[in-house]
Amino acid sequence: MNRFWSSRIQNVIPYTPGEQPRNQQFVKLNTNECPYPPSPKAVEALREAVGGSLRLYPDPECTDLRSVIARREGLDIKQVFCGNGSDEILAFAFQAFFDTDREVVFPKVTYSFYPVYTDFFGLKRREVPMNPDFSVPIDLLCGNNGGVVLANPNAPTGIAVGLDTVEKLLRANPDVVVIVDEAYIDFGADSAVKLINRYPNLLVVQTTSKSRALAGLRVGWAMGDAGLIDGLRCVRDSVNSYTVDRLAQAGAEAAIRDEHYFQFIRCQVMKTREWTRSALEGKGFTVLPSWTNFLFVSHPGRSGKELLDGLRERSVLVRWWDNPDIRDWLRVSIGTEEDMNVLVNALAELV
Repeated sequence: MNRFWSSRIQNVIPYTPGEQPRNQQFVKLNTNECPYPPSPKAVEALREAVGGSLRLYPDPECTDLRSVIARREGLDIKQVFCGNGSDEILAFAFQAFFDTDREVVFPKVTYSFYPVYTDFFGLKRREVPMNPDFSVPIDLLCGNNGGVVLANPNAPTGIAVGLDTVEKLLRANPDVVVIVDEAYIDFGADSAVKLINRYPNLLVVQTTSKSRALAGLRVGWAMGDAGLIDGLRCVRDSVNSYTVDRLAQAGAEAAIRDEHYFQFIRCQVMKTREWTRSALEGKGFTVLPSWTNFLFVSHPGRSGKELLDGLRERSVLVRWWDNPDIRDWLRVSIGTEEDMNVLVNALAELV
């Protein structure tokens, strides 16, 4: 801690991103990146966007990109907000909709950025313990709070809830914002977007990073009531009006338009995921049901740290947390079929 730091950040423990190795070749299954390249149409749009126009600021409202998203989802453009990745949008949302005198509630085992945001923005939080099967005890998120955050499907468990459960949350918390973080929604779960016009307290957040293979471009978006979108815009324009650059807007717009390629990627990932799940279960591993582009895996005879270290020695990277609730579990991103064969064989050696 530096003596010049403000008191607000002195006790903040920042988010730890997954390792991005530079000097060694690994089968990289630790950051939930897409194993396939982006849409060729997105790449071409990026090429076309490189030129003299880069001397000009980008459209701060991301008008064309928001229009494409709104049309695809059956919404009005006023119900869509774009940002520099879904993480930025979540940070804006925590500032826009949650007050310091009321608790924000979310599951105890979930995306580890949520507690970072509450600490950084000086918010109170209540983390709800998971059920023994790692499902979310939804009743404990209903009422007596200042806002709800639900990753659906959840990370790092991969478990999803249905729209009836999301509606239960919305009805039980009518006076606060319910954020549904849908970073992994395209791998088999049902999006809450269709509930937006019925619940003005619902904000749905999505990203191009996973199912559209654009993690390096950093584009995300939120969808909700126009009043919520105005709140996000207020926070953004109080910090930096130009959060999505010209190249990112062009590439993301082309990727979202390319529905055929999007469907190819998501279906291929889901197919490989189910093959991997079956292969690991056949070798004695416990694998949670997943509606994401990763699996949550454990083995009764090996600790999570032993498996993590053993895989790294075999040039395979996965994600592990030194957290007592999930210390014996690994989160394994879905790679290519070849990648997953390497993983399965390496784990078989270790157990």
